[in-house]
Amino acid sequence: MSREIAARPITTRDFAPYGDLIDTSGDPDKIINQGLCGRYHDRARLDFADGRAGVSLFRAEPRALPYRLDLVERHPDGSQCFVPMSMTGFLVIVAPDEDGRPGTPEAFLTAPGQAINFHRGTWHGVLTPLEAPGLFAVVDRIGPGANLEEYTFETPWTIAAPT
Repeated sequence: MSREIAARPITTRDFAPYGDLIDTSGDPDKIINQGLCGRYHDRARLDFADGRAGVSLFRAEPRALPYRLDLVERHPDGSQCFVPMSMTGFLVIVAPDEDGRPGTPEAFLTAPGQAINFHRGTWHGVLTPLEAPGLFAVVDRIGPGANLEEYTFETPWTIAAPT
């Protein structure tokens, strides 16, 4: 089996098993603020057990493709939403759950202006901006107990640029 995966542009349909693609596609749900603002309403399913939603800021070092993937993580008690604070895309890596372990990863590239929300319990790569500044607002669970499981692949995967 090849250990190289080509990243591909993210789509709502392809990402749906793992979470929500958050963007301004289509017409706004409402026009507000005296007609000067379009509201794209309720674009992510936030889901928290025994806790509350919190907003944190993350500053991640930019990476490059090809990218070496050796670690994924998941959060069993809450969804996790990454909202870039600059108009740059980023790399999103996810994997299906196979009996408590991650299966074969998939890799997506967001476009500028897109954000994502991982569903609770989704195996995913770490925050991976491809350009500076790598600044994100993150909405996730704040609450008691450990909400992090990590998995290290025995043999790393390589995430390549789209072909």
